[in-house]
Amino acid sequence: MKAAVLKGIGGPEQLAVAEVPEPEAADGQAIVEVRAAGINFADVLIRRGMYPQMPEFPAVLGSEIAGDLDGQRVMGFVLSGGGGYAEQVVVDRRWLLPLPESASFAEGAAFPMAFLTAWIPLTELARIAFGARVLVTAAAGAVGTAAVQVVRALNGTPVAAAGSEQKLELPRSLGAVEAVSYEQIGELDQVDVVFDLVGGEVFKSALGLLKPMGTAIAVGYAGGMWQPLDPAWLVGRNIGVHGFYLGRLIGRDPELVARAAQDVVRLWQSGAVRPIVGAEYPLEEAAEAHRLIESRQSTGKVVLIP
Repeated sequence: MKAAVLKGIGGPEQLAVAEVPEPEAADGQAIVEVRAAGINFADVLIRRGMYPQMPEFPAVLGSEIAGDLDGQRVMGFVLSGGGGYAEQVVVDRRWLLPLPESASFAEGAAFPMAFLTAWIPLTELARIAFGARVLVTAAAGAVGTAAVQVVRALNGTPVAAAGSEQKLELPRSLGAVEAVSYEQIGELDQVDVVFDLVGGEVFKSALGLLKPMGTAIAVGYAGGMWQPLDPAWLVGRNIGVHGFYLGRLIGRDPELVARAAQDVVRLWQSGAVRPIVGAEYPLEEAAEAHRLIESRQSTGKVVLIP
C-alpha cells in the first residue's frame, strides 16, 4: 500500500510517498481504509526533531484519521507511533468513533484530536461560568477554532488571538466577541481563562490578563517553549496554571478520554460545533501540506487524502 513516509529529521522534503507493507491487526484492533488523515503541528515537530517522544525512522506519521471499516464510516485517533498518512492503518477499536452522516471524511479527520484537546481541559481544568471571558490563542488553527466553539457551547465568551490580522475573521465567524493579533493582547480587558497553544512570549503576555482566581492552560508551544514561572508570582496574583498533553493522558487515564470522546461527538451531532477544514492535499503532496503549516498561513485543519 502507499504511505507518505518520513525518512528522517529535516525539512518537508523528508516526506515522500512509498510502498510499505500492509498493516496487521492484533486483538482489539481494526484495519481502517483511510479516506482522510489530519496533520497536527506535532507531526511538524517530529519532522524537525523537536517532539518529546520521537519515533524510529523511517516512520509514517498521522495520529487521526477518518475512513471505512466494514462498510461503516468511522473516525478516530491512532496510538503507538501514528501511521495515518497511508491508505490503511491499524486503530484500537476503543478509539474509533462513528462519523456523523452529514460529515465529510476530511471533517472526520479534523475532529478527534482538536476537539478532545479543547474539550477536556476546558471542562476538567477550568470553570467556564456563564459569560466567562476565555482567551484562545492560535484561534484560527484546528485546536483554536475548536476551543472557540467549545467556549461558546459552554456559555462562555471567547476572545481570540492569532498571528496575523488576516486570520482573525475565522474565529470571529465562529463566535469570538473580540479578535486581536498577538501584538495587541496587552490591550484586551482581563479574562477568566487563558487557553494557550503558542507558548513563549505570547503565553507570558496572556498570563498578565488573568483576573484574580483565573486559570491559564498551557497546551502548545508552537511559538517557543514556556519560560519558568515562580510560584510566588502565581500566589501574589491569585492565579493558577495547568498543563495539558492529550497524548500522555490517553495512556494514563483512558477512561476519562473515552468519556470525553463520546461527549464531543454528541456535541457535534447536536450542531453546536463543527470541525474546520482549511486545506486538503493528496497523499503525494504531504510535503506541500507541511510547508503550508510551517508558513503560518494555514487555518483550520490541513488534511491529507490518500
